[in-house]
Amino acid sequence: MTETASSGSVEFFEQTLHRFRQMTIDALLEAIPDRGPPYLYDLVPTYPKRTGKGLRAALCLATCGALGGSERKAINSAVAVELFHNAFLIHDDVQDESVCRRNGTTLHRDYGTGVAVNVGNATNLMGLRRLMDNRPVLGPQTSWRIFEETEQMMRQSLEGQAIEIGWIRDNVQGLTQDDYLRMTLKKTSWYSFIYPLVIGALVAQGPATDVARFRRLGWYAGAAFQIQDDILNLTGDFGRYGKEIDGDLWEGKRTLMLIHVMNVCTGDERVALADFLAKRRADRTIEEVGAIHQLMERRGSIDYARRAARQLAGATLIEALTVCRNTPDAVYKRFILEMTPYLIDRDR
Repeated sequence: MTETASSGSVEFFEQTLHRFRQMTIDALLEAIPDRGPPYLYDLVPTYPKRTGKGLRAALCLATCGALGGSERKAINSAVAVELFHNAFLIHDDVQDESVCRRNGTTLHRDYGTGVAVNVGNATNLMGLRRLMDNRPVLGPQTSWRIFEETEQMMRQSLEGQAIEIGWIRDNVQGLTQDDYLRMTLKKTSWYSFIYPLVIGALVAQGPATDVARFRRLGWYAGAAFQIQDDILNLTGDFGRYGKEIDGDLWEGKRTLMLIHVMNVCTGDERVALADFLAKRRADRTIEEVGAIHQLMERRGSIDYARRAARQLAGATLIEALTVCRNTPDAVYKRFILEMTPYLIDRDR
C-alpha cells in the first residue's frame, strides 16, 4: 500500500464496493430467464458469479447517489453496465485466446468458441433489455439519452479493441505513449469509467446534464486503471489477480511497458524482441516470455509504467474533486474520491 491510501480508506472503499457489487449481482441474477435452450441463459451467470470487482456498476450507483439520485432508480442501469462488461470479457477472452478469467477457466475453453460468442451476445442483449426497463422509471427522454451514451460507449470500445488487435495482427512497431493512451481512452476509459459515471449522472439529473466533467474524470481514471492492470499482468499474484500472469506478453499486447521497452532496447535485445513479436502466440515459448519480462525489468519499463499510472491518478483526483465540489459529504462522494488510490494500489 502506498502513502496515498490509509488502511481505513482502503477498508471503506472495499466494503462499499462489495455492497454495490452484491446489490448489482443480485438484481442481475434475478432477471436471467430460467427457460431456454441449453448453453445460453444457463451460462450467462458464469462470470458474474465469480469473484469480480464490480467497479463499473458501483461507479454508476455512486455517481447517481452523489448527485442526489436514488439507488433504486439507478439499479437497472448499473445491471446493464455490469452485463455489458461481462459480455466484453467473454468476447475479449475469445479474441485473446485467454486461458483464465476470475480464477476460473475462460468460457470458450470450457464450452468452445461458438458457445462463448453466443453467450456473450446474449449477455449484451440482456443489458439492452435492462436499459429498456428504464423507460417507466426514468421517463422517455432520460432513457433515450442513456441509449445514446450506450451507443457511443460501444462504438468507442469496439474501435479501441480494433486498434489493439490491429497492432498485434500487423506487428506494429514504433508506437509511443500517446498512441497507447489514445487506444486506452477508447478501449478502457470509455466503457469502464466514462460510461458508468455519465449514466449515473443522467439518472440523477436528467437528460440536460453536462457530462463533459464526467468524461474527463473517466478518461484519467481509465488510463490509470489500465496501466495498473497491465502491471499486475506481469507482477501480480495469480490467486488475487485471477488471470494468466504474463498473458499480455503471450498475446503480444502493446502495453505501455512493451512500448517503452521497444523504444529503449538496442542491439541483440531489439532483434530478440522483434523476433518474438513476429510469432503467433502458439509458437512462443515460456523461455521467450520470461526473457522479455526480464528485459522489461532491466530497462525500467515496469517502473516507467508505475510512474505514469501515479501521474494519471493525480489527475483523476483533481477531476474527482471538481465533480464532487458541490455534492454533500456522504458515502457516495467519499467512494468517488477514494477511488483514486484504489486505481494504483489494487492487487486484482
